Amino acid sequence: MTLTLYLWRMTTLTEENYLKAIYHLTEKNQTVSVNELSKYLKIKMPSVNSMMKKFAEKNWVIYETYKPLQITPEGRKRAALVVRKHRLTEMFLVDKMGFGWEQVHEIAEQIEHIKSELFFEKIDELLDYPKTDPHGSPIPDKNGNIIKLNYRKLSECKPGQTVIFKALSESPNDLLNYLNQKKLSLKTAIEIIFIEPFDKSITVSYSGKQEIFSNLVCEKLLVEKA
Repeated sequence: MTLTLYLWRMTTLTEENYLKAIYHLTEKNQTVSVNELSKYLKIKMPSVNSMMKKFAEKNWVIYETYKPLQITPEGRKRAALVVRKHRLTEMFLVDKMGFGWEQVHEIAEQIEHIKSELFFEKIDELLDYPKTDPHGSPIPDKNGNIIKLNYRKLSECKPGQTVIFKALSESPNDLLNYLNQKKLSLKTAIEIIFIEPFDKSITVSYSGKQEIFSNLVCEKLLVEKA
């Protein structure tokens, strides 16, 4: 491989951030608009358009003016490998270094851009090849493949059911701190006691106590049957 071709294929920190953003935005919908990407990254539209033209040249996205973006298989693989590095790092920080799940995102944002594959393979080995990160999100394998987890929202459950808290659909720090205050962590069994018809808040029981969670919180808690 020539040096020019190598540099062409190598991703920069900025490109990796764009790839990761497109990856997250296209997890549920297969396409994403440039405007949505601009808002998500908080970057002006002309800059995003310029980068997408570059991505299209590298065959990472399908880009046409005034049409939604589509991430290509090559682009998705590259993006998944960035996500892999981020989630492995978060897991290492929690499992081996004792960080709280609310403390690791910003640190992982910096470490994920390390280029050494061997570094992250060693982290994977030290963690005994985890399938999920501290927030329950699946960790892509070294080929960019990712396991689809068939969880449902706590808000979709019915009174009388007992479920296991497995993951979060989103993990902003204010939610993580809230769950810390409520002493609710992953793998906890939750019994649904009552659903308030008016606002869909749910009374639950876990770890020997009762709590009432708003619909907003219940929408973000992903569970499976006990």
